[in-house]
Amino acid sequence: MKTIETKIENGDCLNILKKYPDNFFNLIVTSPPYADSRSKTYGGIKPNEYVEWFLPRSEELLRVLRSDGTFVLNIKEKAVNGERHTYVLELILALRKQGWLWTEEFVWHKKNCFPGKWPNRFRDAWERCLQFNKSNKFNMYQEEVMVPMGDWAKNRLKKLSNTDLNRDESKVNSGFGKNVSNWVGRDMAYPTNVLHFATECYNKNHSAVFPKALPEWFIKLFTKKHDWVLDPFAGSGTTADVSQGLNRNSVGIDILPEYCQLAQKRIAHYQYRLFEDEAQYESNNTEADSGICRREYT
Repeated sequence: MKTIETKIENGDCLNILKKYPDNFFNLIVTSPPYADSRSKTYGGIKPNEYVEWFLPRSEELLRVLRSDGTFVLNIKEKAVNGERHTYVLELILALRKQGWLWTEEFVWHKKNCFPGKWPNRFRDAWERCLQFNKSNKFNMYQEEVMVPMGDWAKNRLKKLSNTDLNRDESKVNSGFGKNVSNWVGRDMAYPTNVLHFATECYNKNHSAVFPKALPEWFIKLFTKKHDWVLDPFAGSGTTADVSQGLNRNSVGIDILPEYCQLAQKRIAHYQYRLFEDEAQYESNNTEADSGICRREYT
């Protein structure tokens, strides 16, 4: 039987990750502290210093991620002096110079974002989920996140016109076109890069938690059972919690001991095994076993 491993580590990921081997993790999915936000809990990195603070950590992430792995970064700009700061855009450019490929950008639409009022803008209802890779060839299991076609297809595809049976070019000469007949007989479709998830989540004693559905979607898309998932800014342990439920190994790192304790309690009800610091980590190139050994943690 193959044991699912889950480990919560207390410390700065810049230091903790140094004991992990190169090309180890299949997926990194995380939501780091946003610039100058929640200074009472995370210290609050200034927007003008954010890129400089992040790059040494992303260099370690680049080292420990497998060549066919993916790094998903959930982040959002903040407004400074009445305008959006550019530190996220600057970070994207800096990460590309560091060796990352900016493969895709997903939008997390927060269906139930909190109400608010500002004199020069509306409330935030979305956040970025930036996808980075080390190469153009990475693991992606698109069938795992397919969505139902929807009721619209029943009437729309019942009777097709001559135009529907061929590729219909855009009337404005944009180069885009569609063939409606390609949808006939399909019950499922591939999703878009806009993710609609509510913000309800496990937020006890934690100031910033993303919903379980967010890491769950990316874990299904970019990993398979027994793969390794890393959250270097683990917070209350949402990624580790979801990884366990999906039979993925995971490591969560957070600099605040109270958050690590919270994450430990959260995953304890089905904790499989915690290895000691001197444990040897093996490459996951070996064939996965069919069984899973689950162990209680106390």
